[in-house]
Amino acid sequence: MPNRTRLWGFRHFATRFVNPITRLFAGHVPGFGVLTYKGRKSGKTYNTPVNVFRRRGDYIFFLTYGSDTDWVKNVLAAGECRIVTRGRQITLTRPEIITDPTRSLFPAHVRLVGRLVNVTEFLRMRPA
Repeated sequence: MPNRTRLWGFRHFATRFVNPITRLFAGHVPGFGVLTYKGRKSGKTYNTPVNVFRRRGDYIFFLTYGSDTDWVKNVLAAGECRIVTRGRQITLTRPEIITDPTRSLFPAHVRLVGRLVNVTEFLRMRPA
């Protein structure tokens, strides 16, 4: 069974009601970004707000709902995406799922949230 967090059941509500609001500011606020990628089946372009942090030149995505989400599958299939974070647009490549039960790559407040909702998987990407 794919890794899913305690928030798995909340994802449809978030996609419909939370994401449209978050999308308005996520590209400019630290710890957030707006990911642009193509659907692996539809070819449609999507813009999804995400939690992202920069570590040692890489971009590490906090997988709030786990790795079994469409946006993660789409990015893995395409091998690349674009992100707007802190007002800058960056092309990212080489997506890789990493597992870290200690959540050591994240600030303390994010580790606490990760522990509460059982996030142990993350997506790492590198700038093109």
